[in-house]
Amino acid sequence: MSRTEQLRALLESPRLDFLVEAHNGLSARIVEEAGFHGIWAGSLALSTQFGLRDCNEASMTQVIDMLEHMADATHLPILLDGDTGYGDFNSVRRLVRKLEQRGIAGVCIEDKIFPKSNSLLEGATHALADIDEFCGKLKAGKDSQRDPSFCIVARVEALIAGAGLDEALRRAEAYRKAGADAILIHSRQTVADEVMAFAREWACRSPLIVVPTRYPQTPTDAFRAAGINVVVWANPMVRACTAAMQHVARELHAKESLLAVEEHLASIDEIFRLQRVDELSAARERYTRPADAAHERPTSRPQDPAVVPLA
Repeated sequence: MSRTEQLRALLESPRLDFLVEAHNGLSARIVEEAGFHGIWAGSLALSTQFGLRDCNEASMTQVIDMLEHMADATHLPILLDGDTGYGDFNSVRRLVRKLEQRGIAGVCIEDKIFPKSNSLLEGATHALADIDEFCGKLKAGKDSQRDPSFCIVARVEALIAGAGLDEALRRAEAYRKAGADAILIHSRQTVADEVMAFAREWACRSPLIVVPTRYPQTPTDAFRAAGINVVVWANPMVRACTAAMQHVARELHAKESLLAVEEHLASIDEIFRLQRVDELSAARERYTRPADAAHERPTSRPQDPAVVPLA
């Protein structure tokens, strides 16, 4: 299956599955090697790896350029956390076209006003977009896609904004009718009560996604029982590498020796493996000829070599 078909199958499967955050080519390859079936390119993680805040400081072009590296590094489908679509309906149309060109399987767009604030940021204002305006964005995105399997997910922020369950359901139903391929319901509560109540009322009208960053203690089987299709682990990779780098930097500064941190580091050989240096060596053997053979006249026309995939 193509990547878009893989993502669509993952969203529509009755079996619970998972998307795990990655934010560059290396983390994307690590997620794939761990055995996951899809990647969440989260805006918080992407902003963080640029050293920027998660409030649309990273431009659409910067994000798409990084996504290209991620798509080259993995065979997994990638779902972009596309914030509010980087502007109006026309921005969404351009975003969808550019994502398809880069081999990205889908985009999730949230119903807040541009520029947005991170949904879990304390004290932030979360102004919701007009429903009709947001439905227009969804329709524009669906009309712009060329691959029928490309997925557009509508992220409902009514619970984040404190607008309540009824408003969340009203918005989700409008977005489903506007063509959204799935609904992502988000909550900042430290228990899953809100999203579970939403799931009960939603009753599997279309694929449902949750992001349990604030309620990690919820058993995974509870999501299965609620009929939720996908759980997004939205930022553990960027948080893990941040904590590791902070520890190593402090130890290096304090101890002034690599020996103080060596046991916490991946080996250089492991870095080479993740870079697929072995593939380059094999390609060099295939495509370069010894100097003494370069002057030999071939006795017959060589056959075209098989194409070796780069990733």
